[in-house]
Amino acid sequence: MDGTGRVEAIHLAPESGADVEPTESVEALAGEGLRGDRHFGGGGADITLIEAEALEAAAGRAGGGGDDGANIDLTDGRHRRNVTTRDAALNHLVGERFRVGDVICEGVELCEPCGHLESLTAEGAVSALLHRGGLCAEIVESGTVEVGDEIEPL
Repeated sequence: MDGTGRVEAIHLAPESGADVEPTESVEALAGEGLRGDRHFGGGGADITLIEAEALEAAAGRAGGGGDDGANIDLTDGRHRRNVTTRDAALNHLVGERFRVGDVICEGVELCEPCGHLESLTAEGAVSALLHRGGLCAEIVESGTVEVGDEIEPL
């Protein structure tokens, strides 16, 4: 990733299967995850991120309200990722450390979309987000993530 991106939105699901809830900031704890999220304390990635540009492309691939009946609405956190970014090339951060606000993270793996996402949204969501489903990362140094924070490689 060259330059900096920014945090556009933050979403947390308090428990497995629960609707995601938007928040302006969240405490990120190393090795634990995001306080208030279903994966806090183990059982998943510490933090997940997805590019707003990927969500916009997926909506465009959905037919844009055309006659094909496909309309993949991934707004309002329906994508189930914690952090929506803008201008951050997340795929390039696998194996790399990066900063989100004052939090240091390390990209672990791509967060490929699954059938569960498609069951919650619309047919075609998996193929629309294939290789663009975001990034699973580990929190290396604790801090706070806020909407508007910069994202930069280290």
